[in-house]
Amino acid sequence: MLRTHAPEVAGLLARLPLVPLDALVADEPDEVVAFAEQFAVDVSMISPDQRQALMTALGPRTRTFAGHLYVADWLPRARRALDQLAGSTTPWPVATDPGEDPWPTLDELWRAIARLRVLDPLTTELLRLRQARQHNCRICQSLRSRSALDAGGAEETYAEIDDYAASSLSERHRTGLAVVDALVWDPSGLGPDLVADVRRHFSPAEQVELVLDLLRNAANKISVSLGTDEAHVTEGTEVYDVLEDGSVVFGLG
Repeated sequence: MLRTHAPEVAGLLARLPLVPLDALVADEPDEVVAFAEQFAVDVSMISPDQRQALMTALGPRTRTFAGHLYVADWLPRARRALDQLAGSTTPWPVATDPGEDPWPTLDELWRAIARLRVLDPLTTELLRLRQARQHNCRICQSLRSRSALDAGGAEETYAEIDDYAASSLSERHRTGLAVVDALVWDPSGLGPDLVADVRRHFSPAEQVELVLDLLRNAANKISVSLGTDEAHVTEGTEVYDVLEDGSVVFGLG
């Protein structure tokens, strides 16, 4: 499913060794283990003391460790969702060594995902904002996609995200937002009822892009965990857009 609909992304994911979270922190001090566990459970609740303890323990390794932590935390979520949607039981490879600095590959991966354009801009933006609010990413919550605004996005629509199950949003959008919650909060994944709903409202290519978009959006956990998610604006919102090459421009009118 992934190689069929997003072969470039599949190749990049293969370059990121997936080391289980417990193995990643096996030889780390208690402060690092506590940070990693909080990162996985609810990144919005990482305290300044936990953040400082991590930086004190790891020093210049902090950023590299955060990249590996993101991979260990979110690749299993994305893989599980893709398997559930495709009905696949083929095991994914698991590594014992996280390897070198993951950031060059992560940067390539996020740009490659951003270049996928099967999902419509408004759906993409609704999912992004829901995930931003679940992770409490300040900059993500302050941003608005110009492409989504051009497609009819408005603050009145975005205000319905928090209570989407009881909202006037379309069933397709409510289903997509339920996928966000499942990947962020539910260890069991999507579940058979949600899988059936996703298959009903999204094409196979859209399903792949939906999951990969959430994988890309989850990079905000790194910024939130390290306290580098401050918004560019002090009030209101900032308009951004994603260019054809997958890069992001900010501060648009």
